[in-house]
Amino acid sequence: MGGGDVAERAREHRTTRVAAEVTARLVVSVKELFDLTGRVALVTGGSRGLGLQMAEALGEMGAKVALTARKADELDQAAAHLKSALGITAVPLVCDMSNTAAIAPAVEQAIAALGPIDILVNNAGTTWGAATLEHPLEAWHKVINLNLTAMFVTCQEVGRRSMVPRRRGKVINIASILGVVGGGDPGRPATIAYNTSKGGVVNFTRSLAAEWAQYNINVNAIAPGFF
Repeated sequence: MGGGDVAERAREHRTTRVAAEVTARLVVSVKELFDLTGRVALVTGGSRGLGLQMAEALGEMGAKVALTARKADELDQAAAHLKSALGITAVPLVCDMSNTAAIAPAVEQAIAALGPIDILVNNAGTTWGAATLEHPLEAWHKVINLNLTAMFVTCQEVGRRSMVPRRRGKVINIASILGVVGGGDPGRPATIAYNTSKGGVVNFTRSLAAEWAQYNINVNAIAPGFF
């Protein structure tokens, strides 16, 4: 091997080492930036999809997580996954969020199990595909009730039991791009109740953020697109 080859390999080795060191520092800095050690999060609709993914992310940053969902088997599987695969403290809470009377007991159970709630992710939701003239009124009420009314009640219960008295908290509401643009794509099913409910989530978030700013509570919404 010539001198040039030795020098080239040495440069490659240094580059690899430096890249590894930079990556390690970035990982540490991200964990420090988003450190949630000792925090408690409540994720509604947390047994699968976006809810479970957000529970994973919160737990990986150190938070203890309470999950709600309607189906006990899916909920238990999600909690077991968080505990065994990721080492996250996770408490499953069977709760049909569309039954608003069940929300307060679920919040109380989460607090009893993990402590006051620092982070609330309002993710539970549903949809219904139908053109406006064919849309059943019962289905309209079902979508609005779960996507918007249940969110309102959950914020009330978490706010009065944890966030407002302690003067701190983070609320993340899951909206939708359809709550911003209103749909209208002829290539997709009509979902007017869903679109309307998510538009309500957007303005609910704005209103609550302004109202609860005095308590040092941050309220934000995420509006996912199609996936």
